[in-house]
Amino acid sequence: MRDDPRLPSSPGFWRSPLRGPWFTSVLGLVLLVGITVLFVTGLVSYAAYNPDLSPVNDKTPEKGILGFYLFDWPTNPHWLYRLDQGVHVTLGVTLIPVLLAKLWSVIPRLFALPPARSLAHALERISLLLLVGGGLFEFVTGVLNIQLDYVFPGSFYPLHFYGAWVFFAAFVAHALLKTPVVLRNVRQLRGEKPGEKRGELREETNDLVTPRPAEPTVSRRGALWFVGGGSLLLFATTVGQNFDGPLRRTALLAPHGGEDPGSGPNGFQINKTAAYAGIDPAETGEDAWRLVVTGRTGTVRLSRARLAELPLYSSALPIACVEGWSTSDQWWRGVRLRDLAALVGYDGDPPDVFVQSLQRHGAFRSAALSADQVADPRSLLALYVNGEELSPDHGHPARVIVPAAPGVLNTKWVARMTFGDL
Repeated sequence: MRDDPRLPSSPGFWRSPLRGPWFTSVLGLVLLVGITVLFVTGLVSYAAYNPDLSPVNDKTPEKGILGFYLFDWPTNPHWLYRLDQGVHVTLGVTLIPVLLAKLWSVIPRLFALPPARSLAHALERISLLLLVGGGLFEFVTGVLNIQLDYVFPGSFYPLHFYGAWVFFAAFVAHALLKTPVVLRNVRQLRGEKPGEKRGELREETNDLVTPRPAEPTVSRRGALWFVGGGSLLLFATTVGQNFDGPLRRTALLAPHGGEDPGSGPNGFQINKTAAYAGIDPAETGEDAWRLVVTGRTGTVRLSRARLAELPLYSSALPIACVEGWSTSDQWWRGVRLRDLAALVGYDGDPPDVFVQSLQRHGAFRSAALSADQVADPRSLLALYVNGEELSPDHGHPARVIVPAAPGVLNTKWVARMTFGDL
């Protein structure tokens, strides 16, 4: 049955003349660099949530030794999270054609019989299964999260986090085994012989090379150009979500690309509207809303008018979200977080703060900020943006804005702030 050309387990079943060690090796080198960058930026992105600060920030329970890399997230530079998550998401989308081409190039090996010729071969096949399955899982859940399409079971955060570790472990094992072979293939093979016509393929000896090649319609280099063109197209239709203005409208594949956020001072992108978050306008009116601030010396309740009478400061900061989209710097004006801490007994170095929103549902209706984030003079409880009061969708009557923090930690519709070591 192994030699029956009608079955996928037969080498003769896969007839494309493009498959071979050079084609697969070039794609593998691209993925070696790209996936390493994805993994590192993913770890950095997760650390930005300060998951060790408070359980409310940590959406990956019982992470154990997998949390070894975590560190206190800095507030400088203020665009750090915007850059990191923008690279992570944009690069992930850009690599999709490369990943699919690589899987296509090695698909004969996935059907090879017998499934295990030795213990070593069995372990290699298991690692390959984890590599392929983990890669598809990570890319699919990542794309669905970008599209705000939460059809996968459970929360995105633990699924993507633990999936990343499984995938990257298999990826490292595979890279250690295959990188020397890949480098040798790239050095020794050109995909086309020097002087031969484009489209003519050189002979290769490899289990990926079909014994019954079909007539070629494109060269291997042409196929790589095709894959690269697909990646370039995805890059061009995704990267614009990191910018404001006309360039954002080129982000056709991003929910926060083509959508019109409106005009005026509040005319920049949001993630969730006040209506989506279940904010009742009756709760945010001047007569009803009070900010409750609790600390060492007790509790104070502040109306919006009272907050506006306190010393106000301005900060130019972006909004950047886990889905990869971000805004340029907006001018925020409000009360410094460290001044609010001083109102409840923290005149010196301020402590951590636990912030709660009027939001009815959602994973981050509460968030914790570290002491260094509270102490930064640019960290505000913002009342205004770009010279105008916050709109309901941007967090009226008050929202948190902190340099370099993920968007979900910049809590909107703030109702209560509790200062103290968390």
